[in-house]
Amino acid sequence: MQNPLSQHDITSVSPAFARYTNQAVLDGLWKRPQLSPRDRSIVTLSVLVARNQTIEMPLYLRLALDSGVKPAEISEMITHLAFYSGWANATATAVVARRIFDERGIGIDQVPEADVDLLPLNEAAERQREQAVQENFGSVAPGVVQYTTDVLFRDLWLRPGLAPRDRSLVTVSALVANGQVAQIPYHLGRAMDNGLTKDEASEVLTQLAFYAGWPNVFSAMPVFKDVFAKRAT
Repeated sequence: MQNPLSQHDITSVSPAFARYTNQAVLDGLWKRPQLSPRDRSIVTLSVLVARNQTIEMPLYLRLALDSGVKPAEISEMITHLAFYSGWANATATAVVARRIFDERGIGIDQVPEADVDLLPLNEAAERQREQAVQENFGSVAPGVVQYTTDVLFRDLWLRPGLAPRDRSLVTVSALVANGQVAQIPYHLGRAMDNGLTKDEASEVLTQLAFYAGWPNVFSAMPVFKDVFAKRAT
């Protein structure tokens, strides 16, 4: 990987930061076998979008494409994170992604259309989720509850351009990155239902420690621990 700043630029400002970047991150973290380079790219891009950190996006968009993340999947990640980190963050990401897509010769034919045939809905699970949310929050913000059902869980989550496991991986990464621990139990459980293994989820935290910061990860670890324990019983 090439850094957006030259090695000389970084070293001249902080030699220690340059050493950690090369040794701990690029030659260490990214080569750990517990998570594929593709998954590490999905996790890292999710952090950058969730936190609107556009300066590093060109580097990690190129790396994601080189690691097997498809243009269609990047397109869907941007759409998904509009809901989970805000419209402005997705807009800023789309501007950067457009430049990288142009650079790679990626055209409109390689990204999903706005209207697509949706994946099948698990009606029983969705009824249970919808009922719980309605009972808890229907009187607080009925508009939010309605959009959550109609737009998120009966539309966005069923778009086939991003596999359910990867969509969950994006969501969990964004939640940890923004310190939204209250939302993690449901979405981590959903991620594991969608095929994310306990070992992979554990390594996601390791990746996030470097890209979202140790405090956010240590705040999330008790929640992950509780989810793991409940699923083991």
